[in-house]
Amino acid sequence: MPTSAAGSSAHCRQPVHGRPGAGGFTLFELLVVIAIIALATAGVGLSLRDSGQATLDREAERLAALLESARAQSRASGVAVRWRVTPDGPGSFSFDGLPPGALPTNWLSGGISAQPIGVDGRAVGALQLGPDPIIAAQQVQLTSDALPDRSLRIGTDGLRPFTVVAP
Repeated sequence: MPTSAAGSSAHCRQPVHGRPGAGGFTLFELLVVIAIIALATAGVGLSLRDSGQATLDREAERLAALLESARAQSRASGVAVRWRVTPDGPGSFSFDGLPPGALPTNWLSGGISAQPIGVDGRAVGALQLGPDPIIAAQQVQLTSDALPDRSLRIGTDGLRPFTVVAP
């Protein structure tokens, strides 16, 4: 009778190929696992890709923060500050009245364009950001070359901070 006690060597090991179902993985099983991993990796990669809408949302939030920062600097210094799109191209803008380099003057992503607009929806030349604590209601319309049919508006009613509003 075979035993597994220490020192017993008779019949304690059988060859691996002699048992049914024993051994490693088959080539087919390995290929299935590799295919599942490849599909999962592709799915994660596609879900992490930055879409044009996400870029537009990020730039809108950034511009709202920049406008509020310029508005605060204008109130603190007592100097009138205006925000306008520059003729250097659609990717740049300026804060007139602030010292050069006080705030960024271009988009983080390419293909973004902005147009200051009045409350009535007509294009205006620039936004007046201060120095008065209460300013006129103003908006900026952002569009992306990647999504020409979509746009976002950043606006204020004059009392509240600039925020992204419904287009």
